[in-house]
Amino acid sequence: MANAVFTTKVTPSYKDLPEFRYHFPRRYLDRAKQTVGDYIVYYEPRRSTSELSSSGGRQAYFGFARVKEIVEDKDLPDHYFAFVADYQDFASTVPFAEGSMYYENALQKEDGSTNKGAFGSAVRLLSESEFNKILKAGYSPIIGQELETALGGLQNEISEPDIPFERPMVEVTVTRLFREKSFMYNVRTAYTNRCAMTGLRLINGGGRPEVQAAHIQPVAAKGPDSVRNGLALSGTVHWMFDRGLISVGDDYKILVAKNHVPEDAARLLNKSGAIYLPKDETLHPNAHFLRFHRDNVFKG
Repeated sequence: MANAVFTTKVTPSYKDLPEFRYHFPRRYLDRAKQTVGDYIVYYEPRRSTSELSSSGGRQAYFGFARVKEIVEDKDLPDHYFAFVADYQDFASTVPFAEGSMYYENALQKEDGSTNKGAFGSAVRLLSESEFNKILKAGYSPIIGQELETALGGLQNEISEPDIPFERPMVEVTVTRLFREKSFMYNVRTAYTNRCAMTGLRLINGGGRPEVQAAHIQPVAAKGPDSVRNGLALSGTVHWMFDRGLISVGDDYKILVAKNHVPEDAARLLNKSGAIYLPKDETLHPNAHFLRFHRDNVFKG
């Protein structure tokens, strides 16, 4: 088994859906096979000028997952899918370099400059120390803060800067407790603590946001802890969404189940008829998850 970087562009035109699958050509098959059963990190490169997007590509590591299996693409010769599980967004994207420090040694030349040729490889093997360093940086905003109390005895191992970020931390990050804390942090941050369906941003007396992080495809239905599978919702709206009284179209319009939502509650929803979206389009709700909610939860 081995850790690796999988390079992908988070756009609807790609066959990739980072939460579930990664598409790649045969030339990377040997490397990809080595990762089966182990963890990879995702990296988003700069996008070409021909790609229509308000984002130029984050040039950063943005999440990680465990590779389950490699399957041949029956529709495209010499191409394969790596199917993954346990996907999580990082709490903060991680640039490939910070000052003179590169997270992947192969991306830095002996003279200290960037090895642009190395970026040409979409699948790059990582040493365990490189993987751990990226993981630690990705969760730095919540390590020792949101999780300090929740993780009890483990918090010292997590928050103590002088203790190496050892392999057991990978096991901590895939626990349900960590995933819930991370998902809540990421969704609230993406939506700037604003309810996507009402536009309200409520802060309690202790300075904490009241908005909740809702899964679009529920965890019970194997929905991932990804911002693209999340919405920031106030308590009442979250309750209505989970019970299928409201949903969201692929065009981000709010859908209301006829005769299920009282008029007073419906008046709370955005007058525009559409949800409030994160500024970063890579964090917008994914059509795959929205479709799941409409087909399996929504009562409309």
